Amino acid sequence: MMPLEVYEHMGTTARVTVTLPAKLVEEIDRLEKNRSRFVLEGVRRELRRRRRDALERSLRSPHPETSELAEEAFTAWADGLPEEDVADLVDLEAGTEVRWIPDQGWVEGEE
Repeated sequence: MMPLEVYEHMGTTARVTVTLPAKLVEEIDRLEKNRSRFVLEGVRRELRRRRRDALERSLRSPHPETSELAEEAFTAWADGLPEEDVADLVDLEAGTEVRWIPDQGWVEGEE
């Protein structure tokens, strides 16, 4: 799925026929001179909302392999940091330890 900004610069367009109630079209026309731009902005906003919702659902219930991959990537990233940077970037005493439990979600504390 491409980011919405990419669609703006693709150069081609497609004509789409959309059927809307007449009263709604009248209301759009009272607020906006360019009906197509108004609909385009609404579609972009809705696509962003749906992508955000899908991401939130995924974060609430990630696939088990995602957690493993994230842990491996974080470990590789942290292992590659110069020792002097680790103390500045990560305060091991701060924050709350959490862990993922399938069908429960994120819970505080150690296993």
